[in-house]
Amino acid sequence: MLIGGCESEQLPVFVLRLGAPETLGISTLDPGHRPPAMPPGRHVTVRVRMLDDTEELFDISQKASGKVLFDLVCSHMNLIEGDYFGLEFQNQQKMMVRPKHTILRFSVKFFPPDHAQLLEELTRYLFALQIKQDLFCGRLTCNDTSAALMVSYIIQSEIGDFEESQCRSHLLNNNYIPDQMPLIDKIMEFHSKNIGQTPAESDCHLLEVARRLEMYGIRLHPAKDREGTKLSLTVAHTGVLVFQGHTKINAFNWSKVRKLSFKRKRFLIKLRPDLNSSYQDTLEFLMPSRDCCKVFWKICVEYHAFFRLFEEPKPKPKPVLFSRGSSFRFSGRTQKQVIEYVKESEFKKIPFESCLTLSCIVFSSHYGHLWLRAGVVSNSPHLSASSGHSHGMVNGQKLLDLCSHSPDGRLPSPLTSPLLNDACSVRTDDEDEVRRKRFPTDRAYFIAKELLTTERTYVKDLEVVTSFQSAVGQDEATPDSLKDAIFSTFEPLHKFHTGFLREVEQRLALWEGRSNAHIKGDYQRIGDVLLKNLQGLKPLTANLSKQSEILLELEKACKASRRLEGLCRDFELQKVCYIPLNVFILRPLHRLIHYKQILERLCKHYPATHVDFRDCRAALADVSEVVDQLQGSLIKMENLQKLLELKKDLIGVDNLVVPGREFIRLGCLSKLSGKGLQQRMFFLFDDVILYTSRGMTATNQFKVHGQLPLHGMTVSAVVSQKNTGRWSGCHHSLVEMDKWMEDVKMAIEMAKTSNGPSSELLTSSLTDNKCPEDSSVEAESEDDMTAPHVSLEKPTPHRGNTMVHVCWHRNTSVSMVDFSIAVENQLSGNLLRKFKNSNGWQKLWVVFTNFSLFFYKSHQDDYPLASLPLLGYSVTVPSESENIHKDYVFKLHFKSHVYYFRSESEYTFERWMEVIRSATVPSSRARGLNGKETHA
Repeated sequence: MLIGGCESEQLPVFVLRLGAPETLGISTLDPGHRPPAMPPGRHVTVRVRMLDDTEELFDISQKASGKVLFDLVCSHMNLIEGDYFGLEFQNQQKMMVRPKHTILRFSVKFFPPDHAQLLEELTRYLFALQIKQDLFCGRLTCNDTSAALMVSYIIQSEIGDFEESQCRSHLLNNNYIPDQMPLIDKIMEFHSKNIGQTPAESDCHLLEVARRLEMYGIRLHPAKDREGTKLSLTVAHTGVLVFQGHTKINAFNWSKVRKLSFKRKRFLIKLRPDLNSSYQDTLEFLMPSRDCCKVFWKICVEYHAFFRLFEEPKPKPKPVLFSRGSSFRFSGRTQKQVIEYVKESEFKKIPFESCLTLSCIVFSSHYGHLWLRAGVVSNSPHLSASSGHSHGMVNGQKLLDLCSHSPDGRLPSPLTSPLLNDACSVRTDDEDEVRRKRFPTDRAYFIAKELLTTERTYVKDLEVVTSFQSAVGQDEATPDSLKDAIFSTFEPLHKFHTGFLREVEQRLALWEGRSNAHIKGDYQRIGDVLLKNLQGLKPLTANLSKQSEILLELEKACKASRRLEGLCRDFELQKVCYIPLNVFILRPLHRLIHYKQILERLCKHYPATHVDFRDCRAALADVSEVVDQLQGSLIKMENLQKLLELKKDLIGVDNLVVPGREFIRLGCLSKLSGKGLQQRMFFLFDDVILYTSRGMTATNQFKVHGQLPLHGMTVSAVVSQKNTGRWSGCHHSLVEMDKWMEDVKMAIEMAKTSNGPSSELLTSSLTDNKCPEDSSVEAESEDDMTAPHVSLEKPTPHRGNTMVHVCWHRNTSVSMVDFSIAVENQLSGNLLRKFKNSNGWQKLWVVFTNFSLFFYKSHQDDYPLASLPLLGYSVTVPSESENIHKDYVFKLHFKSHVYYFRSESEYTFERWMEVIRSATVPSSRARGLNGKETHA
């Protein structure tokens, strides 16, 4: 049985409670929090077998609960997503077993449908170990091809790239699946195709194959139906499943189940009424014993709560006189809470701090007066790692000592290492020195390398659009004209740039001396490759001025078909679509600007006599001609894209996207009303101002409260001294006020002379959108105990990390000028990252775009693992007192959150500083502070 209620396959089994009468739950520790205090009394040593088959000893109090032990194990491994795991203990004889004679197993408790939901590499590694165990014991059954493929990923992670004799010897000495010998040749064939994969990448591939198997995460519980037929019951994230042997014969989704209960040995499933179904209202299964039945019922309750509920259900109050039925409830965080915690572990609420100086803007028109204040409330989202601390002892040591050595002098288990493998490894000074001696140091080389790294990201971005075309292209709701427009534009571009990327990779390999060293010739240049490919690209750019037609065609088609709208929304919610879909559609235009910038830097670096100068200058002339022709169209398309994006963020407004309307600025201000200062999100256009609040709906959208037409409006500033508390953030308030004042004045002047759109928006009902009641399953014991009606399902999902949400949390604003500057400042490449209080440097693939850093394990990953919005951050160089003592390190700082990033050369260091400063101190925000660095 798993401590927390998730039992093993063998029944009957009983949980080891270690003296704890309460329900045992699993909960990962918040940063800076400690596990539950160790109860006083005599200590005992408990042996826990980890997923890599190593055994660890934990000293805990005899009076400690199982949760204390579990939290100690999670702290021991630096495991953040511990909610997916549990401690397993089997006792077939119902006998009291002394802890020192007992071995607990640490194992996976909840199996999510997609490994992409596991955000930490350590968590994925643990899941890969669980899959390895399930394959070995025959629990995860599959066909020979799938088995061989999974074993090839396992050995790629264990022994590295394929070498025939080593691989064969390893397979002869190690068994991964039952009856492995006939499959050795097939395994070796698959292994030979995995060359270059890191252990982390191999783990991801393994989990991707495993999750598609019917027996993935399945733990069978024997049962019989009313006719006495032998069956097995199990539970998954989707609901209760029925198996006959290893074949699934039925499934009851949570949405169809009204009630789960048990009476003695009978397990009952009460279904919701369905006229189209032939099933009875209540299904009955007979299990071996009452204990088996209750155990399986508890597992179902926990699976439903973990995967379907928003938050941990509140315990039912204990009856005063009589207690009927089981009081068991799920204890711990739900999957939604785990994902939000890991993603937003630093999105902390900053307490309200009053300012000594109230800086207000007054908008006046025939509609009345509106008093606004900038820079009052601040909610700050961040990204960081977290660590837990414990009072307990592991293997006779305090937890803080485990990262350096183990008590017997051996290296610690990989599970206890804070940095798991070379995809996220500590890099030594010796390695840096070797790298610098091996690779070129010429500035032109690093400019060419920037071309390579950004081209890799661009090809990935084109793949997003081609994937979208494949996703919606097969649907009848998609108009043929839209299919043809996307296909005719992006398929040729993707094919072309894939070949271009291959040529750049080959040239850089020659430049570095990594391949074809016997070929003679001067390959330390890149201009000839650029000139050849830019000339080949020119015919493909002819239709780029019509990208706005694709945006409008897509918008029109979504309006006409709710099905297509749902397909687009679902695609945009996928992790691969890490920025708005419309931005991907404009990427080919943005890329031309990047080529121009790279060539300008090369021409500036080279002397006129350099062998590469002539090709670079000719290529620059070609790309500059195309950029100049498209510049006017690009400005209009970016404005259209922004209007379409804002339309998705707002509810309660119609006709936002009309010809002639220009977006100017969005941002967070405090509106003065009869209830005092209230945080509102404002959207400034050239004809109207909208003010909104963040709706308490499942869609994460902003609800429009009102609109102020700009025609006839005046604007003035009022600065009053009011002793309302300690002084804080006054510069932010003045800078924000200055930006809004200037942009509003400009918009009012535009409204006076414009013949554009009407200043009246057609607003729909501004009443709150209520979430429909969830039809979640009622968890019930023998006496009809029900669970809360809270579900993870949302009526209309909406991405909650758009720029509007970032501005809301960071209490800042962004203008259209800032967005245009951000288009020009995009960068990709490897960086070493270090947290403020950590010891090692993590190597990450980092993409900077859309005012944010996106973090990947490698450039081959399809989606980012995390992101860091940079609005509000400052970028500086570490001081001597910070004891970094490394070259090319820059520091990102926001309030108490500090991150260090280390680049490989002076050029890349300068480039990262340049593009990040464009997000933290764009030109439209740097005024009024005497040239000093300011916060965005």
